Amino acid sequence: MSDKDSAQETGVRTQSEGWKTAATMLQDTDPLTVAEGASAMTIFVEWQPGDPGTPPHRHPGPAFGYVLEGAVRFELEGEPERVIEAGGTFWEPGGDAIHYQDGNALSDACTRFVVTMLCAPGKPMVQLVEEEELAQRAHLRAPRPTD
Repeated sequence: MSDKDSAQETGVRTQSEGWKTAATMLQDTDPLTVAEGASAMTIFVEWQPGDPGTPPHRHPGPAFGYVLEGAVRFELEGEPERVIEAGGTFWEPGGDAIHYQDGNALSDACTRFVVTMLCAPGKPMVQLVEEEELAQRAHLRAPRPTD
């Protein structure tokens, strides 16, 4: 009788050591504030080639993303625009900060990513920002690559 057969008969599971090296840290964020009673959701996003993504918006809580395929053009208020390629991560603190871009940086391929968002109770996960507010806060946006 093998060890596996013996373990199955006694109900004992063989323990693997793989868990010790299976995980790789992708991002570590500090400080992090989560509202009491917050909810969370994880979504899969797929942008077609050249799609600019969601219009300027904000999230009421932090959001954490991982790019599966392609490249995301990412821009938060006060930070320069950057491109995050497959295997890269991004996060935003949520709250008042405007998220200007999350679109596909590629004109010839799809971009796919997953995002986990935490949301304050009673608030929508995505809140679009009106043109008037964008104009009032223009001084908080980092210089554009074409500026």
